[in-house]
Amino acid sequence: MNAVHIAAGRLSLIRRPTPRRQPGHSLLRLVCGGICNTDIELLRGYYGFSGTPGHEFVAEVLESDDPRLPGRRVTGEINLPCRRCGWCLRGLGRHCPHRTVLGIVKHPGAFSDFFTLPDENLHVIPNTIPTQHAVFAEPVAAACEILDQVRIPKAAPVAVLGDGKLGLLIAQVLQAHGAQVTLYGRHKSKLKIARAAGVATEISNKLPRAAYDYSVEATGSSDGLTAAVQITRPRGTIILKSTVHDRVPLDTAPVIVNEITLIGSRCGRFEPALKLLKSGRLQLDQMISDQFALTDAPRAFARAQEPGVLKVLLWRQIL
Repeated sequence: MNAVHIAAGRLSLIRRPTPRRQPGHSLLRLVCGGICNTDIELLRGYYGFSGTPGHEFVAEVLESDDPRLPGRRVTGEINLPCRRCGWCLRGLGRHCPHRTVLGIVKHPGAFSDFFTLPDENLHVIPNTIPTQHAVFAEPVAAACEILDQVRIPKAAPVAVLGDGKLGLLIAQVLQAHGAQVTLYGRHKSKLKIARAAGVATEISNKLPRAAYDYSVEATGSSDGLTAAVQITRPRGTIILKSTVHDRVPLDTAPVIVNEITLIGSRCGRFEPALKLLKSGRLQLDQMISDQFALTDAPRAFARAQEPGVLKVLLWRQIL
């Protein structure tokens, strides 16, 4: 089968054997995958990664111990916990110290013709959700995780910093929740997508000081946290979403003096994400910048790193 491969900061397409599924796992055939910032950071050296990336996907189930799954279109949660340790028994499998992570930590990713995941990780995609929207399930779940972590009141003003792929999704998810979101970014074309979803937007040349009780840092930049501290009121809350390979500089004095709460936020539950995708309330078509065949992955990754580009999709067979 074909598989994307990263090693020593280089990306290539290789041939390797089709994986054999373990008991309790499904063999999946890729339909469509999405390149995200984490995949690009892996290429740049994040986690010292070597292997097949890809964790945003839609796939068809070919083989499974669950008779309800073969032939179904699915997406899936990316963490594979041990399900035996204390963290797992507390329902915190996403933090299992023994976990592997699809396309990130010791589990080959979705950017290949075929791959495997535990049956328990899979979610059947409703027929009403188009494949090119369903591929957003994982990052939309990550956006929804904010609402599981922080109780943001309806109509509360919220600042989202960063108009990249995740920032746009977060702004739309929080707006759909009922918050009064302002998205701060640098690109008029991207901010236009947020405005179509009812989100207020601002060019982030000069940020206000101490203006929000809740702010979300999704700039993908090592300077983003400093900006979030500036824009957050005393005793406010900052939700951190950026994963960057660089070190993040921070003057902790204003965090301490203003008693600001910092919350790290990562993966989320897929159930609210699929419900939101089914509602059709998110502006997703406008976020797809380009589409490539899996066999053209090197060119797709190059495209995904161009300035101003949002989501780039990889199809096993281009439509």
